[in-house]
Amino acid sequence: METISPDALQGSPLPRSFYGRKTVDVALALLGKVLIREFEGKRLAGRIVEVEAYLGTEDRACHSSRGRTPRTSVMFGPPGYAYVYMIYGMYHCMNVVTEPEGSPCAVLIRALEPLSILPGSTSGPGRLCRTLSIDRSLNGHDLSSSPLTLVDLPGSSPLPPILKRPRVGVSYAGEWAEKPLRFSFANSPFVSAP
Repeated sequence: METISPDALQGSPLPRSFYGRKTVDVALALLGKVLIREFEGKRLAGRIVEVEAYLGTEDRACHSSRGRTPRTSVMFGPPGYAYVYMIYGMYHCMNVVTEPEGSPCAVLIRALEPLSILPGSTSGPGRLCRTLSIDRSLNGHDLSSSPLTLVDLPGSSPLPPILKRPRVGVSYAGEWAEKPLRFSFANSPFVSAP
C-alpha cells in the first residue's frame, strides 16, 4: 500500500464538467481518482478502485427508478454532489451524482485503496463510509469542497486493467441485475467481496 503524507494530498478538485457526462463514462473515469475526507483535524484519503453505475429512471436497481422523492431529490442534479443514504438501517453508502441536471443517475463508490493511515477497512461501500465518517449529514455535499472532495493527484502511475461485472445486491432488478455496471481494477486487494 502506498501511503502519502497528508500535506501531499493537494490535488485539484474535479470540475463540475467531469461529472456532467454519461454515467458509465464517469464511473470508469473515477477509477484512480482520490477521495479525501477531512474529519476531526485529520485528512483521510483513498484511491478509488471499485465503483458501480446506476443509470436513472429506466434502471430498476437505481433509487430514482421509483421517481423523485425526498430521499432521491439530490440525484436529479446538478452533477458533482454526494448522494448518501442508509441501507439495512445501519450502513451508509456514498454515490456521486452524474449527468446533466434532471437526469437522476449516480455512481456508487464501492472500495478505496488507502493512501493515508485509516482507522478501518475501505473495502465495501458500508465499511468505506464508516471508516471515513461519511453519513447523511454529507448528503447533497458539493464534492469540489471540503470536508469531502474528489481530486486528481498529479503524477499518478498508469492505471491497471479494468474488470466489468454485474452489480452487487440488486437481484430484484430483473434484467438490470445482470448488466456489467460494476467496474474495478483487476487484481486489487482492496476490491470488495462479490
